[in-house]
Amino acid sequence: MSELLELFSEFGTVETDVPLSKMTTLRIGGCASYVVYPENTLGLDALMHVILERGIPYKVIGKGSNLLCSDRRFDGVIIRLDRFDDFFFMNDALVAQAGCSIIALSYQAMKNGLSGLEFASGIPATVGGVTFMNAGAYRSSVSEIIDGVFIYRDGRYEWLDNKDCRFGYRSSIFQSHPDWIIVAVRFLLKKSEVNEIRELMDSRRERRMKSQPLNMPSAGSVFRNPDDIPAWKLIEGIGYRGRRIGDAMVSDKHVNFIVNAGNARAEDFLELVNEIKDQVEEKYHVRLHMEVERFNW
Repeated sequence: MSELLELFSEFGTVETDVPLSKMTTLRIGGCASYVVYPENTLGLDALMHVILERGIPYKVIGKGSNLLCSDRRFDGVIIRLDRFDDFFFMNDALVAQAGCSIIALSYQAMKNGLSGLEFASGIPATVGGVTFMNAGAYRSSVSEIIDGVFIYRDGRYEWLDNKDCRFGYRSSIFQSHPDWIIVAVRFLLKKSEVNEIRELMDSRRERRMKSQPLNMPSAGSVFRNPDDIPAWKLIEGIGYRGRRIGDAMVSDKHVNFIVNAGNARAEDFLELVNEIKDQVEEKYHVRLHMEVERFNW
């Protein structure tokens, strides 16, 4: 361990034996052997060469807002791109590194009179995370405003056009290629009145506060919406509001949220997920699919 610690320290800041529960909004997960914060693209490249040459397991994590980590130890490297937080505006385009907060960027765009990111003003994720998941809200998805994605793959950096990212409903090509690392994204926005953008963001913030359990740890919406009916209506229909297994609980406020009501275990969360899927399928003949990504199972 000391050899790897010394080596990783050449590329950025390193922490050891860090609970994944501290790196996810759900506050669930076992310890990771290493967490590395690369200083820059050169540090990331050097880190990846070491990891790949030695066959060390790794995972890139943003704010961990869409992750269900197991309670097992992860004997590998968690890569955090928190220091990849530069961005700039160029006419109607916004170029932002993967570690930027999408919420902070939405407010910066608003101040610049640029519309397009309003839907993301309440998503607690990074640019890399929302791109990986093709995150969305209010019938909008981030892929609609992405022009290109700057990635690291096969030992080199390159731009991918939107069409090459294979975006779909809460999906992208990056989910099929976990070895590709999203480094930055170029968004195309539209000119609009600052006050109009602000009013829309304010109204949506009030709506979120009324309808979502923002005061409790969660991973956001647990299930993808089927084509014909929102997932929450199906969960409401089986009477699972407030249903609890251990400290994993279906939110009283929004039934498509499963919250950590104390010290929930990953197994409790997953058992509750599977119970909901089975009950919904039995009653409605619809199989729900989990939107939250599972890691280290």
